[in-house]
Amino acid sequence: MNKEQILEKLRDDEYYYGEFGKQYLSNSDIKTLLSNPLELHKPSKSNPNFLVGGYFHTAILEPDKVKNFKIIETTSRNTKVYKEMSGGELCLIQHEADMVEWLVEKIMDNDVCRGLIQPVAANVEYEVPGIAELCETMWKGKADILNHEEELIIDLKTTSDIDGFRWNAKKYNYDSQAYIYRELFGYEMVFIAIDKKTGRIGIFDCSPDFYSSGKTKVEKAAEAYDLFFNTEDFKPQQYFINQTL
Repeated sequence: MNKEQILEKLRDDEYYYGEFGKQYLSNSDIKTLLSNPLELHKPSKSNPNFLVGGYFHTAILEPDKVKNFKIIETTSRNTKVYKEMSGGELCLIQHEADMVEWLVEKIMDNDVCRGLIQPVAANVEYEVPGIAELCETMWKGKADILNHEEELIIDLKTTSDIDGFRWNAKKYNYDSQAYIYRELFGYEMVFIAIDKKTGRIGIFDCSPDFYSSGKTKVEKAAEAYDLFFNTEDFKPQQYFINQTL
C-alpha cells in the first residue's frame, strides 16, 4: 500500500482511530508514552468534554455529519430519561448541543476566524490526514483545517479558561501537536480557541520555543516506545523514573 492509499484510508475515522491507525503513533499517545507506556492503545473512558469537542469540530468542519450525534432533551446524565434513551452510551444533552451551536455562531461571526476557516478563495481542506517518520518512528495526524492560501494549519479548541490557554498549552501537549503537524504538513500551526463559558476567542500562533518543546516531547516519546515495544530483552518491571529533587 503506497502513501496515497494509506492517507485515503486514514480519512475514514473508523480506520484512523481503529487497528489500522494504531500502527502509527499520534499526539494523543504522547501523554501515555511519557508517563506510563504500558497503557499505550488501551481503551480510555468516555469523556463528556471530548464528546462536546467532537460535536464542535463536526458542526464547523463537517456540518452534514452532526445528525450522527444523539442529543437527549434532559438536564443531566443522571436523569431517568437520559439513562433510558442513551442505552448506556455517552450522549450529548440538550444544553451542551445548544452551547456548541452558540460557540459555532461566535466563531463564524468573527471575520478573522471565518477568513481562516472559510477563506473567500476557498483554497482550504478539512480533516486532512498525514503521516511521516519522526525520530525513526511513524507518526500520524489529522489536521482540522489546511489553509493553503495562508499556508497555515488551523486547529480548533474549546476551553474553560481562555486566559489560561497560553500557559496550559504545554500541559495539554499542544506543543508536541504543533511540532508533529508542522512536520506532517509543512505549514505553521495556529490554534483558534473559544471559551465555553464566555464565548471569548483567542488566536494563538506558535513560537520557536513552543515547537522546540514539542520536538523534545516527541523525541522522548519515541525513545520510550522503542524501549518498551521494540527492545527484545527489555523487562518493564525493571523500569523506574529517576529524577533529582
